[in-house]
Amino acid sequence: MHSEYIEERNGGYYVAGTRISLDSVVYAFNEGQSPEAIQEDFPLLKRSQIYGAIAFYLDHQAEVDKYLEETEREFERQAIPLEKANPTIWAKIQRAKAEAAQTTPGEPRS
Repeated sequence: MHSEYIEERNGGYYVAGTRISLDSVVYAFNEGQSPEAIQEDFPLLKRSQIYGAIAFYLDHQAEVDKYLEETEREFERQAIPLEKANPTIWAKIQRAKAEAAQTTPGEPRS
């Protein structure tokens, strides 16, 4: 997949001539943002680049959605669980959960 607005680099898709990923534009578009709102988030993009990226996505929606799902799965697979990444914070969260489970809703904590 390639167009004048999108290029494939390093295993990912980017708005041509930029470091802004197609993912960024697609996620914003799928959240209901207008091209004008997307441009506010990514002021380096020209409006024509945003429309081009959206058109590319719509023309290749099944392939791009599959790519996004695979990318998300890979990201989640490589993520380090909080209990290993920061055991101190993990322990605090677990203590807070245990304390919350011992109190009745609306009852002040001691």
